[in-house]
Amino acid sequence: MKTQKQKIFLILKILIAVILIAIISVFCFRETLLQQAIAKTAKKIKTDYNSEFVVKKAGFEGLSGVNLTDITLVPKNADTLFRIQKMRTSVNIWRLLLGDVQLGTLEIKNGYIQLTKKGNIKNFAAFLKRNKSEENSTNKKDYASFAYRIISKVLNLIPTDMEVENLKFKLDDNGKKATIDIKKLVLLNKELETSIHVKTNTFAQRWQIKGFADPRNQKADLRFFNMDTGAIKVPYFDERYNLISSFDSIRLNIENIDKSGGELHIDGFTSIANLKINHAKIARKDVLIKNARFDYRLLLGSDFISVDSSSTVQFNKVKFHPYLAYETEEDTIYKLKVDIPKMKAQDFISSLPEGLFTHFEGMEAEGTFDYHLNFEYNKNKPNDLVFDSNLKKENLKITKYGEANLNKLNGEFIYRAIINNVLQRPVLVGMANPNFTPLDQISPYLQKCVLTTEDPSFFSHRGFINEAFKQSIIKNIKTKKFSRGASTISMQLIKNVFLTREKTLSRKLEEILLVYILENNRIVSKERMLEVYFNIIEWGPNVYGIGEASQFYFQKTPADLTFNECLFLARIIPSPKKFMYQFNDEGNFRESAVQQVSFLTNLMIRRGLLTADDTIFKKEPTILTGPAKSLLRIKIKDTTAIDSLKVSDEFEF
Repeated sequence: MKTQKQKIFLILKILIAVILIAIISVFCFRETLLQQAIAKTAKKIKTDYNSEFVVKKAGFEGLSGVNLTDITLVPKNADTLFRIQKMRTSVNIWRLLLGDVQLGTLEIKNGYIQLTKKGNIKNFAAFLKRNKSEENSTNKKDYASFAYRIISKVLNLIPTDMEVENLKFKLDDNGKKATIDIKKLVLLNKELETSIHVKTNTFAQRWQIKGFADPRNQKADLRFFNMDTGAIKVPYFDERYNLISSFDSIRLNIENIDKSGGELHIDGFTSIANLKINHAKIARKDVLIKNARFDYRLLLGSDFISVDSSSTVQFNKVKFHPYLAYETEEDTIYKLKVDIPKMKAQDFISSLPEGLFTHFEGMEAEGTFDYHLNFEYNKNKPNDLVFDSNLKKENLKITKYGEANLNKLNGEFIYRAIINNVLQRPVLVGMANPNFTPLDQISPYLQKCVLTTEDPSFFSHRGFINEAFKQSIIKNIKTKKFSRGASTISMQLIKNVFLTREKTLSRKLEEILLVYILENNRIVSKERMLEVYFNIIEWGPNVYGIGEASQFYFQKTPADLTFNECLFLARIIPSPKKFMYQFNDEGNFRESAVQQVSFLTNLMIRRGLLTADDTIFKKEPTILTGPAKSLLRIKIKDTTAIDSLKVSDEFEF
């Protein structure tokens, strides 16, 4: 009778024999299995993507090596997606038996991968479609599991040893072309080295990627730089988006990819040197960031994707901790938090990207500050938007101004508006200008009307109105465009006196910072700010300041304006050159203008700015008596008897 030990050995022998038989069977029939696998792949690509996948020749080499020749993928009625002349690879047999494809080595010689768009025909369009199982699925996606599965598959397909020669990546977007030609790429003993030629319609360069890559342990540390002199230019975006950008070098480091407790953690850092960007929507000139680094920790869960607050962003001497999150547990929620720890004001000013804050160049400051931003937007509850911006300062003081010398608002200066990049005529802001009007000589009605329409809390806020910002953000998100602003009189003053009307990111950021400095350092009194505002804003075609405006429309001084006239002048500030559209062809207000007058009058009464006595003449027509009248198109009825003059009974002027 066999012992228990003998039985165990017998079972092990049987298992080993079965495994050997299976391996021998696979080895013997592997050529057939390989052809079947290729045929199955070709059929699936044909069915799912309407494309032809062809391998002219395929065979095994040794125990795990596979040689493939002339591999092509051609979508129907479109350009070839890729063609590779020779490819040799090895597969981990043990992982393959477990149903997991993991490449050991890879050699590629002579081939190309191309993405083309000709008119509306894209040769890659079919491969961007979601498959049917995804379209029919009603289950929420588990972001952590999905991302980890994709990352694992990709890393398994990256071989531990690789050699690539003459592999081109081509892009042709209706004539906008770029070619990245990998002359040589070698990954050996976890060390990567490349030689890459790049060519577009506008430039040609040679690049190199060097560093450490370990796909099995999910780690990498790669550097990307130019083999020739000068910066690396980013291809395609210059032609496609008019975005000209370049950099000296980029470093990408992946330290850890780990999934545990239902969460996926990705840790590492990336850095860039001398990043230069030029785009008409960003700034008028090149924007340069000399040194920037992002130490990141990405967290993904079943229902969220986030950049953890332990991450750090640094550019020049500015360092802060961002928190970004996209959550879908119940509602779709976007979150952003920024914390800038206490830092020297001068370090912040000197770290601002060159070209983005031109009016701050040369500025000097003392003191410190810290800043905190909390933003949260619920897609299903947009009106619950959270926007909290808090800056704390200690002994903050501007000791030297740059190009924008805010002190000039306290004295006489020449103002010149810029419209469509054209400098307008000079306007002297000071008593030497006969049209200049001190604040105490401007009708109180006009002051009340303009403050009501433009900035009701002007004398109490510090340059910004948080609630207005929130409503502006809500409206812009809903319309998916910048359809509403949140400008205060302080912001309009800064924009008119120191900046331009260009709609760029640079101008808006400079406006925000300059307004904060103006309002929070007691540089100019509120009364002086309002006085300058009244004397420089555009009030009609080539009409600047209230002194010119009161004459242009009513042949009066600003002190003599009636309530009705003041209300008219306040209402046309947003579009002063279109004031004539307020009137119909009989010279009276259109119905829409009448409704605006009624609404604003009642609003001012409710706020205690007016009494019934102030509005006793509100029903009287507002009649233009100055030169502005000639710009109206009024039809005047002829009172002459019809039979006395054989002419039309009305005429236009």
